[in-house]
Amino acid sequence: MKFGRIGAAEAEGAILAHSLRLDAGVFKKGRVLSSDDVAALVEAGVETVVAARLETGDVPEDTAAKRIADTLAGPGTRVAAAFTGRCNLLAETEGLLVVDAERVDALNRIDETVTVATLPPYERVAARQLLATVKIIPLAAAEASVAKAEASEPLLRVAPFTAKTVGLVMSELPGTKASVLASTREVLQSRLARVCASLGAERICDHDETAIAAAVGEVVAKGVNLVIVSGASAVVDRRDVVPAGIEAACGSIDHFGMPVDPGNLLLLAHMTETGLPVIGMPGCARSPKLNGFDWVLERLAADLTISAYDITRMGAGGLLKEIVSRPQPRTHTVAERETPHVAALMLAAGQSRRMGARNKLLEEVDGTTMVRQATENVLASQARPVVVVTGHEAERVRTALAGLDVTFAHNPDYAQGLSTSLRAGLSKFTGDVDGALVCLGDMPQVRAAQLDALIAAFDPIEGHAICVPVVGGKRGNPVLWGSEFFAQIGSVAGDVGARHLIGENAAVLCEVPADGDGVLLDIDTPEALDAFRNRRSA
Repeated sequence: MKFGRIGAAEAEGAILAHSLRLDAGVFKKGRVLSSDDVAALVEAGVETVVAARLETGDVPEDTAAKRIADTLAGPGTRVAAAFTGRCNLLAETEGLLVVDAERVDALNRIDETVTVATLPPYERVAARQLLATVKIIPLAAAEASVAKAEASEPLLRVAPFTAKTVGLVMSELPGTKASVLASTREVLQSRLARVCASLGAERICDHDETAIAAAVGEVVAKGVNLVIVSGASAVVDRRDVVPAGIEAACGSIDHFGMPVDPGNLLLLAHMTETGLPVIGMPGCARSPKLNGFDWVLERLAADLTISAYDITRMGAGGLLKEIVSRPQPRTHTVAERETPHVAALMLAAGQSRRMGARNKLLEEVDGTTMVRQATENVLASQARPVVVVTGHEAERVRTALAGLDVTFAHNPDYAQGLSTSLRAGLSKFTGDVDGALVCLGDMPQVRAAQLDALIAAFDPIEGHAICVPVVGGKRGNPVLWGSEFFAQIGSVAGDVGARHLIGENAAVLCEVPADGDGVLLDIDTPEALDAFRNRRSA
C-alpha cells in the first residue's frame, strides 16, 4: 500500500486517510475519492491530501476484517457487516461466551495490522450483545497476513443455557429460622430463572451426615439435572458435615474452596455412578449479589463441564467484593455492550401523484408488487421491528403485504404530506429502539446487505448517529437516524422529509459506501417504471 501526501488534482481513486471539512460538506476518512470529489477539493483550494493507494497483494480493510471474522464465528454467534475496517461478532442467544484465549493471543501476534478483541472467556452474554471485534488497523492488510489470520475452525461460540431442573437440599439446626430457609429458596429460584432452570425437588433435613445423605438421595431419585446443598452451617473442611453427607449418598468430592471472593467456601462434587453434578452452596449465595457460586452455576446451566482445574483458574478477576475505591454494586445484570437496536420504518402512505391514476406501490416489479419487494428486502436485514405506514389505499397496501412480519401504522393525514407519515411511524417505536431506518416503498432495489452495512456503521457512542448510503459521492436512501433525532423529525411539517437535519448535524453524519445504485433509484413516474422494467428484462 502506498501511503502519504499526494496532490489533490491527482487523487482520484485514492483512499482519504483523514477527514476534511469543505464548504461542499465533510469528506470522511476512508472515502474513495471520485472525480467529483477531486474537483471539489481543487475548487476549495486544497493542494494536497494524505491518502493511500492499494497495490497488488493488499486486501481492503473491510474485506480483510470480514474474511477473518467469518472464520472466527462459531455456534450462537453472528457476523455483522464490516465498516471502517471493523467487523463485529454478535451473540444470537443468551448464554456463556466460550473463547479460545490462546488462539486469540496467537492471532494478535501475526501482524500489527490485524487485531481481534473479545469479551473475557465465560462472560455471560445476552442476545445481540457485542462479543468480539476484528479491526484492521491501517486502510488495508497484506493478503498473507489475512490468510494466516483466517482460522481453520471457530475461535469463539456462545453456549446457550438449557432448561434444567434442580434439586435443593437445605439443612437446619435447632435455631434455624424458617424465614432464612424461605429467603434462601427465593434467592436461589431467582438465580435459576436467569439460567433457564427451576426447582424440581426440595428437601429440608437436619444438619447431620445421615440426614443430608438421605435427602440428597431423595432429590436425585426425582430425576433432577443438578443438586444444590445449602448447609445450616458453613463448610470449613472437605470432611465437614455437608461433604460427608454427599459422600454418604454415594457422591465424590471434586474440589473444596475457590479463589473467588465472595464464594470461597463453595464445594464441587458429583454422584459417583451417574456423574450428576452437586454443589455445596456457600453462605454468600443467600445474597442476590454476584459471587463465585454464580460462575459455577452458569457453566453447568450452559452444559459446560467444570472441574477442579477450572475452579483454580478463576482467581484472576475473582475478587468481587466492593471496596471503598470500587463501590459499584455487584448485581446480576449482564455487563454488556449491546449492539444498537435498529428498527425500520417503511413509508407506504403516499398518493403517487406523479404516477397519475396508478398507485406505484402496487405496480408489479419482478413478479410482485413494488411495496412488497421493498418490504421483503427490509425484512431480510437485521432491522426489527419493521413498521409500515399506510395511508392512500391502505387496505390494498395491507393486502399486498399479507403474511409479512410487519406492524402497520395508519396515517389518516397522509394527504398533508410526508412529515405526517414520519410522525405516525415513529410513534410506534418504544424506548428500547436506538435508531430507525427510514425506508421508501418505491425503492425496491435497496438490498438487505446495504441496510445491514448502514446498521453496522451506526454507533452513536462513536459519533455515527446519522448513516447515509453513498454511491459515487451521491447520497441515497434509506437514512438511518439515531433516536435522539426522532423528536426533531416528528416536528417537521408539510410534504418534506428530514433531509435538512443531515446538513445541520454534519458532525455525526456517517457516509456508508454502497455497491450498486439501488439506494439512488426511486420510481416516481410511469416513464421511470417502464425504464426500470426494461432494464430488468434486458
